[in-house]
Amino acid sequence: MTVPKTAAEAKQLVDKLWSYCHVLRHDGVSTIDYVDQLTLLLFLKMAQERADRKSFGSRQEIVPAHLGWQTLVDADADELKYRYENILDRLGRRPDTALGLIYHGAENKIRNAATLKRLIVDLIDKVNWSGTGVDIKGDAYEALLEKGAEDVKSGAGQYFTPRALIDVMVQCVRPRPDDTIVDPACGTGGFLLAAHDYINKNHNDLTKEEAQHFRSGGISGVELVHDTARLAQMNLLLHGIGEPGGRALIDVRDALAKPPSAEERATLVLANPPFGRKSGFTTVDEFGRVTREDVSYDRTDFWVTTSNKQLNFVQHIANLLKIDGRAAVVVPDNVLFEGGAGETLRRRLLKECDVHTLLRLPTGIFYAGGVKANVLFFDRKRARPEQPWTSKLWVYDFRAGQHFTLRQNRLQAHHLDDFVQAYNPDNRHDRTESERFRCFTYDELLTREKVNLDITWLRDRDLDDGDELQPPEVIAQEIVEDLQAALDEFAAVAEALQLAKAEREGNVAGE
Repeated sequence: MTVPKTAAEAKQLVDKLWSYCHVLRHDGVSTIDYVDQLTLLLFLKMAQERADRKSFGSRQEIVPAHLGWQTLVDADADELKYRYENILDRLGRRPDTALGLIYHGAENKIRNAATLKRLIVDLIDKVNWSGTGVDIKGDAYEALLEKGAEDVKSGAGQYFTPRALIDVMVQCVRPRPDDTIVDPACGTGGFLLAAHDYINKNHNDLTKEEAQHFRSGGISGVELVHDTARLAQMNLLLHGIGEPGGRALIDVRDALAKPPSAEERATLVLANPPFGRKSGFTTVDEFGRVTREDVSYDRTDFWVTTSNKQLNFVQHIANLLKIDGRAAVVVPDNVLFEGGAGETLRRRLLKECDVHTLLRLPTGIFYAGGVKANVLFFDRKRARPEQPWTSKLWVYDFRAGQHFTLRQNRLQAHHLDDFVQAYNPDNRHDRTESERFRCFTYDELLTREKVNLDITWLRDRDLDDGDELQPPEVIAQEIVEDLQAALDEFAAVAEALQLAKAEREGNVAGE
C-alpha cells in the first residue's frame, strides 16, 4: 500500500485522483461535484485507517464498521451502488451530530457501478491516505480541496484561503490551549485546522481539561453552504477535532442573521468572509424577470445598518469576541475606504476596539480574481466612553512591488517572514518602523477624509497615473492562464453537448 509521506507526494496522489474527473464527466459529475464525491469516499477510507491503527491510544472508530469502507471494498459491482447509497442514507440521519452533518443529504452521483468500483478498489483503497503518524496530516485531503478551488469557473475558490496566508495570520495571533476559537465564515475549515495545528506544535502538554475543551467545541465554525460545511466537518474529524457522535462543530446557517449568544462568544476569531459586497438574494419569476433584494440585518448590536456584507461581518466579528478577545480578519479594500456606513463602522471600531495592525495584501493570491484585500488585526475591549482604545495603527504595505500568480509565482509563507518579524508576536507593543511598516496615531487617522484606512506611501517603479502595472512577463502569464481556463471550460461544454446529443439519439433509437 502506498503511503504519502510529504506534501509533494500527496499532491501527486491528488493529481492522480483528479485525472478521474474526466472519466466521471461521462457519468454527468461536474467538476465542483467531483470534489464532493471524492471526499465522501475518502472520508470513509481515512476513517477506517484511524480505526485500524494498532496503537490503542490513537485508534478511533469514526464510522461504525458495518457502515464503513471495507463493506464497499468487499461488495461486488452489482450491489455496490445500493450498499453505498444505503451507507450515505444511514450515516446522514442525525444532522445535529458531526458524522450526521457530513452525510446528511449526501447523494451518490457516480451512476456507473463499474466506474464506482474502479474508483474505490483500484485507486482509493490502494493508498494509505492518513500516512503513518499518530496524527492524520490530511495533506492529500487538503490538496484535493485546493485542487477544487483552482477551478475558478466552478466557484469553489470562494471558499479557499491560501494556506500560506492562514499560517502567517495564525503565527501572529498565537492560539492558546485556553482559547475558544471561531470562524464565522469557515469555508472548508482552513483557519480552524491551522489554529489547532499551531496549538499541538507549541503546547504539547495539554491538560485533560484542555484536550476535552477542543473535542467539545473549543474550535468551531459557521458556514452558510451545506456542502462546504460538510467538507469542514470532515476536515475537523479527520484531524481529531470533535467526536463523530457528538454535536457538529460546524453550524450550517447565516452567521449574520442573529447576535451571538453568550455561549457562542470567542476569545479568538480567524476569518476570511465572502468577498461579495451585498447581502441578499435573486429571484426569477415565470416570465424570466430577475429581481434582486438586498438584505439589511436588523441587529441591535450592530453599530450601523447596511446591506454591505463585508461591513456586517466586521461588526459581527467585533460583537462575537469576548472582552480582550482578538481577531484577524481578511477584508477587501472597500471596508477601509467606503463612506457612509463604512465611515461610521471605522469610527466605532477604532474607538471601541484596539485596531492595532493592518496588512495590505498583493493581488494574485486569491482564487477570486482581481481581489484587493487586507488583514485587519484588532482586540475587543470594555466600554470606555472617555477615550478610544486604538492608540496606534501599524500598517504593513506588502502590496507595493509584489506580484504573485496562482501557478507560476505563488505566495509562500516565507514571503511574509518580514511582516511576522515586524508584527512581533512576542511583544507587539515593541515595534520599529521600516520602509514597509509605518505607524499612524488615532488622531492622524481621524483627520483623514472619511477616516480612510486605505493608507499608502510606497509606489512601484512601474506606476502609471496611480494604476499599478505588473511586469510584462507576469501579465503574459496571467493571460495564458485565463485563456487556458477558458479553453478547458469550452472543451467541457463541447464534451457535455456531445454526450447530450448521443443520449438523445439513443433515446430516439430506443423508441
